[in-house]
Amino acid sequence: MLYVASVIIVFVGLSYAAVPLYKIICTDTGLDGSAKNLSGSKFDPATMKPVLGAKPIRIKFQSSVSDAMKWKFTPQTKEITLVPGETALAFYTAENPTDESIVGISTYSIIPGRAAQYFNKIQCFCFEEQRLESKEEVDMPVFFYIDPEFAYDPSMKDVREITLHYTFFRSKYQGDSRVFQLTAKPASEEKILQAA
Repeated sequence: MLYVASVIIVFVGLSYAAVPLYKIICTDTGLDGSAKNLSGSKFDPATMKPVLGAKPIRIKFQSSVSDAMKWKFTPQTKEITLVPGETALAFYTAENPTDESIVGISTYSIIPGRAAQYFNKIQCFCFEEQRLESKEEVDMPVFFYIDPEFAYDPSMKDVREITLHYTFFRSKYQGDSRVFQLTAKPASEEKILQAA
């Protein structure tokens, strides 16, 4: 009985730790189309310079919400063009048109997935709970850059467009705990490409 109880406790603990672990692993490694998130360790604005002679890359911004989410969520800018090593700032707008407060949480993906290792977010609203009161509207910034190494990677020579797609989900609470549960699956890469 003790072994069975231990196994149950371990699996329950792992299920609660799944989302934070996913965030840590994917943002540190760029796996699964997730951008690397540099929390000040490597990024230095004073030394960041665009790569001279590099071909420009078009960054497209897309958004969606799960079926259970009642927000309106759209990118303010549909696309920008930059070169590796150049920083950029983009904004998304979220609006809660309902008569109730809603807490949401977002995930993101990068298409093509092989470019995710070079997409570095300096500041982002992803994986953080966002509470919007009834009829409230907010701007959410994404500050990022494409790693200069992108320009020197032969496997990236045909990549001239990168899509950053965010999906917002409604968070669910159980009692006083701040544990959330995603209410729908993120949009697949194929659906995102069809939306473009």
